[in-house]
Amino acid sequence: MTQSTSPPPDLRPRGHGPRPISRRQAIMAVVVCWLLVVFDGYDLIVFGTVQTSLKEDTDWGLDDASLGVLGSMAFVGMMIGALMAGRISDALGRRRTILACSITFSVFTLLCAFAPQAWVFGAFRLVAGIGLGGLVPSANAMVAELVPMRWRSSIATLMMSGVPIGGSLAALLGIPMIPTFGWPSMFLVAAVALVVLVPLGFRYLPETLPSETEPSEEPSGEPSAASKGSKGSKAGGFSQLLRTPYLLASAMFALTTLATLFAWYGLGTWLPRAMEAQGYDLGSALTFALSLNIGAVLGSIITAWAGDRFGAIRSGVVAAGLAGVALLCLLFSPPVWMVYVILMVAGVGTHGTQCLIIAAVANHYPAHLRGTALGWALGVGRLGAVTAPLVAGFLLNGGYGAGSIFVAFGVAALVAAVLQVAIVAQGNAGRGVAPKMRG
Repeated sequence: MTQSTSPPPDLRPRGHGPRPISRRQAIMAVVVCWLLVVFDGYDLIVFGTVQTSLKEDTDWGLDDASLGVLGSMAFVGMMIGALMAGRISDALGRRRTILACSITFSVFTLLCAFAPQAWVFGAFRLVAGIGLGGLVPSANAMVAELVPMRWRSSIATLMMSGVPIGGSLAALLGIPMIPTFGWPSMFLVAAVALVVLVPLGFRYLPETLPSETEPSEEPSGEPSAASKGSKGSKAGGFSQLLRTPYLLASAMFALTTLATLFAWYGLGTWLPRAMEAQGYDLGSALTFALSLNIGAVLGSIITAWAGDRFGAIRSGVVAAGLAGVALLCLLFSPPVWMVYVILMVAGVGTHGTQCLIIAAVANHYPAHLRGTALGWALGVGRLGAVTAPLVAGFLLNGGYGAGSIFVAFGVAALVAAVLQVAIVAQGNAGRGVAPKMRG
């Protein structure tokens, strides 16, 4: 093969026609995508930091049940966004989809600060959620196409570290900002994404359209059965995900994501309020949320290593199991220092499991289905995120106490572990090689 000054194939956006990009642009694109995911995480967790303020400092007449409804609105939007954006990004390109989603969630998060009534606030959160839900599968699909195959699992899990880092920022900023400037100030932070990151996205994000003929290779260099199965099926779509050879894997990935997101986003939304219900003040409750998110950041790093070493799904079984056991341990009223440790373990397990699932999905499907598959798993999984705030709100409002919340989320994590055991048993997951990921 003759020498070329163009970047290696791994750094080419896989689109229609050879449009190579520089290594620097590829790195900057990955960084911009990661920073956008950080703000995605901030916008998701910020509601948990302002729940008490919305209840006590507004005249909206909210109780725990209505707070649960408000909290679920962003996740309803995320479900819609994830289902739509994955398919749109496969058809129209990642760049346009990522930028559109980023502008949407930034603008409507800003508007939440000026909401005059609860229903307006909920409507703004719903539309912001559409942008939030569409960003993650689109950004992950773009990054998967910009990095070499051998790095995809690690980069996918590290990309998702942006979510708990954003959540940590929400908790850290909430401690001084809410008492000083009030709850609306927490939503004004979204202006940073709008005025800084979106322009960087316009500059550095390449347009990528998955090639209809891109081969998906096994480590041996031979075309995989996935690529063979896709020949003659040039148009990707949900219908292709839900038939052989992808049906069982698509269903199991979606159910596992549903259980994991129920636990992760339920904790992210309700942990501060639950700890306040147990007698802690707002500052202490937010430090518990910070512990959860620090654990989730560590989980992104740990699971990136474990997924490459032991296989994504096998590592996910352990991570989800640890999270479930840790949350159930909160029922035994451990000392405060142990609560911090338990919440860090819960963060490692719940968010780490989701990182591993995303990595497995990104590697399980050929390029023309990758965005759609990520959108499918995350879209269906958002049902868990939607129902978690509702369930927690009704449990607290019904007088069942914070312990009932920890039981609900702990059992969900254990269910995620069992589902992943079933995936491994069926031979549909492991190290992330499509279409049959080895364990």
